[in-house]
Amino acid sequence: MSFAVLALTGCGGPPSAGKNEPATKRAPEVPPPINRLVFGGDVMLSRHVAKRMAAAKDPALPFRRIAPFFKGADLAFLNLESPFSDKGPPPTTGMVFKAPPEAIEGLLLAGIDVVSTANNHSRDQHEYGLLYTLDWLEKHRIAAVGSGRDDAAARRGAVLTANNVRFGFLAFTYDQRNGNHPSDDNRINGLDIQRLREDVAAIRQRSNITIVSMHAGAEYATTPHPTQQQFARAAVEAGASLVIGHHPHVVQPCEEYHTGVICYSLGNLVFDQTIPGTNDGLVVEAEFKGFSLRKVRTHKVRIADTIPDFVDKIP
Repeated sequence: MSFAVLALTGCGGPPSAGKNEPATKRAPEVPPPINRLVFGGDVMLSRHVAKRMAAAKDPALPFRRIAPFFKGADLAFLNLESPFSDKGPPPTTGMVFKAPPEAIEGLLLAGIDVVSTANNHSRDQHEYGLLYTLDWLEKHRIAAVGSGRDDAAARRGAVLTANNVRFGFLAFTYDQRNGNHPSDDNRINGLDIQRLREDVAAIRQRSNITIVSMHAGAEYATTPHPTQQQFARAAVEAGASLVIGHHPHVVQPCEEYHTGVICYSLGNLVFDQTIPGTNDGLVVEAEFKGFSLRKVRTHKVRIADTIPDFVDKIP
């Protein structure tokens, strides 16, 4: 699917010179920069994925086939569904995830610039894993959004520059407990619309374009829940150009809304699920011209034994 996004421009041009006034010689116009951003869905580097990496002695194994496409983008994003930790081996079963530190090699191979760390697995390795993940990503020059060392850092998001355009990233999650914690930690952004509006307004003061990551929705549902729609549309109304969703583990539709585009769920990118639909996902390619979102394309990926590849030939 492809969306053509129109940027609003003024109708009037500059005033013309009067009859007796010499025309002013203009400097040649510099064309606005074109930036191509690529977005992936849920990435889980624990359980069978970690087992496959260990057996192959290749911590970048899951990214081998898709890495060139992500690496070729001006900025690349994904949702990191498993915290890193150097305490003990990754679990082989269950719903509590832990990625081995060496799995960062896959993100580096793919040239990932920024990840969301706001999801229901953010605290799977408790405070140690939360802080270790932030430190490990920072050490490898990958920005983390949606969680932070304190509340202010979580809300601040990250601003990354590409071709002199500043892109502001924020992330929010519907849940951070995963059934393992009695209360929320304010170092992880929840799905709060008032907080969303405030954070979008703040990051727009520091960036030219705002992108919001949303971890929400019903697992395995192919249509967005009203809560997803309300939150995502509020993000666009607040000034976000693009909203990228994940958590359902299956693909949900994209839509144009006002001057933005919402992709409600990209499904899985790297995972080991066997439920129907969970091995098919989307990679979103967004083209920005100057400060405007001009085009959004989606590319199908399919996971075979934890390793994703593109279904169709990528132009």
